[in-house]
Amino acid sequence: MASIAVLLMLLSAALASNAAAVRVGLTRIHSNPDVTATEFVRDALNRDMHRHARFTRKLASSEGLTVAAPTRKDLPNGGEYLMTLAIGTPPLSYSAIADTGSDLIWTQCAPCGSQCFKQPGPLYNPSSSTTFGVLPCNSSASMCAALAGPSPPPGCSCMYNQTYGTGWTAGIQSVETFTFGSTPADQARVPGIAFGCSNASSDDWNGSSGLVGLGRGSMSLVSQLGAGMFSYCLTPFQDTNSTSTLLLGPSAALNGTGVRSTPFVASPTKAPMSTYYYLNLTGISVGTTALSIPPNTFSLGADGAGGLIVDSGTTITSLVDAAYQKVRAAVLSLVTLPLADGSESTGLDLCFGLPSETSSTPPAMPSMTFHFDGADMVLPAENYMISGSGVWCLAMRNQTVGAMSTLGNYQQQNIHLLYDLGKETLSFTPAKCTTL
Repeated sequence: MASIAVLLMLLSAALASNAAAVRVGLTRIHSNPDVTATEFVRDALNRDMHRHARFTRKLASSEGLTVAAPTRKDLPNGGEYLMTLAIGTPPLSYSAIADTGSDLIWTQCAPCGSQCFKQPGPLYNPSSSTTFGVLPCNSSASMCAALAGPSPPPGCSCMYNQTYGTGWTAGIQSVETFTFGSTPADQARVPGIAFGCSNASSDDWNGSSGLVGLGRGSMSLVSQLGAGMFSYCLTPFQDTNSTSTLLLGPSAALNGTGVRSTPFVASPTKAPMSTYYYLNLTGISVGTTALSIPPNTFSLGADGAGGLIVDSGTTITSLVDAAYQKVRAAVLSLVTLPLADGSESTGLDLCFGLPSETSSTPPAMPSMTFHFDGADMVLPAENYMISGSGVWCLAMRNQTVGAMSTLGNYQQQNIHLLYDLGKETLSFTPAKCTTL
């Protein structure tokens, strides 16, 4: 979920990370079991498109201890995975979107008026916590530090208005103790975490109470914990009950002969691109056939244009049009089913009609391989095709020339991914995420 803009104000009125590793459970659920898979994809695709459209406009206008949290799938209108954590003293459990495309950690705070969205649990009330504090605007963790200067006025605090591709949230930057871990045996309490205490938000955060940024910036959970590395394994799209784990710190390491690693591409220095995890995608194959995609198709420009990021907050992979058309043509050549218009039911461009809306099994398809620098990511058919409502569709979309491409979470299901910030690499291996 690419974070688009942050508006900062100084108002008159220390982060102390313990560098702990964190274990967080991830669970994928349907918040509305009556919503079909294709309806979900349609709604998620709309959110993805808004996110990328806002990114394009922003780019055009700008020059030892383990902690864990459970994660679950957010439906019907979102495509995100939710992690469960707790805030304050005594701890109040809440669910938040796990997002590698942004940095800010935030949740709704009481009192919260008409501009707050309905959330699944009670609101966090700062006045009920003995460990809550307002973060001074000249703190190194403050979003306002650059504007505050070396001698800010007494009582200066930082108000934020954070805009994402699909919504916004606003409040006061604060500091709290967070608790991670799904059972008492693996719980860890971490004091001094800077977070956003939001008292106004758009109504676009279905099934969650906020968001946890896992990006490269100093305010992300990864950076505040000094984790160095984190990993996650996203449960299958159609699995509504299982839980997997997000790990931050040494326990996140991947081992085994099947692990592949590719270096991150250096991010642009400008926000918001500076927070993204860019990869060098050099080609795509369908089955044994390498598609004729020019080698510089996914190159990242000096101005921040183009490139490809891996993003847990985007659902459907988007490819710059030159590559998407090659993928589309390859899939079209392999499927003998009749074409169908799935634009209304799914929002996807390439769909085929199934003989029976309820019982048809789609035909076998070869794997699709994303060739990254030094590592191949093999996607089985269920990671790039989706069926429902009588249609079977390519779960990808095209992106305009010069725009950023994104490896979305639908394509990441049942792949264990490790973000190693020390080695500056993304490692991955096929996995049965429900068993981790």
